[in-house]
Amino acid sequence: MRPTVRFLSEQLVQQIIAEARSVLCQLGVEIHNPGILTLLGDHGARVDPAKNRVTFTDDIIDGALRTAPHSVKLYDVLGRPTHDLAGDNVYFTPGSAAINILDTATGTTRRPTAADYVRYAQLVSQLDHIASQSTALVPADVPQNIADSFRLFLSLMYCRKPVVTGAFTVASFNLMKDLQVAVRGGESELKAKPLTVFSCCPTAPLKWSDVTSQNVVDCAKYSIPVEFISMPLSGFVAPVTLVGSLVQHTAETLSGIVISQLTSPGAPMLYGGSPAVFDVRYETTPMGAVETMMIDCAYSEIGKHLGLPTQAYIGLSDGKQFDAQDGLETSMGATLAALAGINNISGPGMLDFESCLCLEKLVLDNEICGMTLRLIAGIEPKEDFPALPRFEELLASKHLLISPHTRRHLKTEHYMPGRVIDRANRARWLEEGGLSLHERARREVDRLLTVYQPPELPDRLRTDLTKLMEREARRYGLDRLPDTGPRA
Repeated sequence: MRPTVRFLSEQLVQQIIAEARSVLCQLGVEIHNPGILTLLGDHGARVDPAKNRVTFTDDIIDGALRTAPHSVKLYDVLGRPTHDLAGDNVYFTPGSAAINILDTATGTTRRPTAADYVRYAQLVSQLDHIASQSTALVPADVPQNIADSFRLFLSLMYCRKPVVTGAFTVASFNLMKDLQVAVRGGESELKAKPLTVFSCCPTAPLKWSDVTSQNVVDCAKYSIPVEFISMPLSGFVAPVTLVGSLVQHTAETLSGIVISQLTSPGAPMLYGGSPAVFDVRYETTPMGAVETMMIDCAYSEIGKHLGLPTQAYIGLSDGKQFDAQDGLETSMGATLAALAGINNISGPGMLDFESCLCLEKLVLDNEICGMTLRLIAGIEPKEDFPALPRFEELLASKHLLISPHTRRHLKTEHYMPGRVIDRANRARWLEEGGLSLHERARREVDRLLTVYQPPELPDRLRTDLTKLMEREARRYGLDRLPDTGPRA
């Protein structure tokens, strides 16, 4: 039996959805995109162009929910299937778009470079329990105009896993789409085997900017999956109660679903978010707060009720160093998310309110992900009945270390963590150097980067991707791409 956790009754789920629909149909949302205002108006929404406000109808919402797909499949750079985002299937991906990287050798943060991004991509390519990569760092050594596309370019060059990404400008989308088309060999091939998920974020409360709403439209046109990242802040730009914040999250997400499905019925998408409670003492948005985790799990229940695949930013920490707070907040969030059956769990590697990436934390979080995946596999009998023969063997042999039953089931029944987790007795731990968690994690990062093997991309494809990126860089005054270390 798969263990689960739930925070909402079915009655409460239905009531939250009903209230969110009421908000959309009576108050509406603000959308700063003339084309989308026209699209919604053509389908029967009431549009006030002077105020950029749209009031929905129940028919529009119902129609969008009817065409919204119930699953999203992803494929790696080589075209191999990796994700079936549906039901209670669980996958982990690192957090996204950190503007800092933590140097654990000095305990200080700094702006990341392209070389830092490459090390991250090389590392995540080898973490078995993290199924996808994200554009996790924003390199500071390229113009902001190409920061989005350059991150995706590096991800495709150095790691074969699918990419959770996004565009912070309308202009950057075209190159990001072209990079994916180049990998797949055509637009129809990309539609058949999606390679990325784009994060599209409404602004709280109840607003879509021109950029983010256009991203929804552009992705829908090319069947590029999106994850809607509604971010209500409880007690600040959302009601202080968790239920009130869930009503707002539902309304904002439903509005994104409508935009997507009116653009292209059946366009792939995830019911996601990155909400938080607002800590009035520090004026911060703690992702490691238990109430934040509760909202994430609860809105996933709402998404599942609507028959949609789900996503959440959960399983990360607000700590500033690689320390015990990281483990506490990350493991609690990852465990709750897995038990809630959130399909795409974003967060590993992240610190400091999603603004900082730590490579050592990423390798530790990989172990947390492995443990939670084992947890949700549950407990099932494996040749355990009848029990009598096993215990007769135990009494005769005094142990079952080399029993055929043990050898058949040991590796699937027991999760075996890697080098970062210490399970030795004290004498052996001392004999092997008495290393702290911090030291073990640093060594594991170094080891994985040493043994890294690049993805098996054809030379022609590497050349094509590089030419696309170099041409875009020259448009913004960059004569050559930054040095990223040894060639992939």
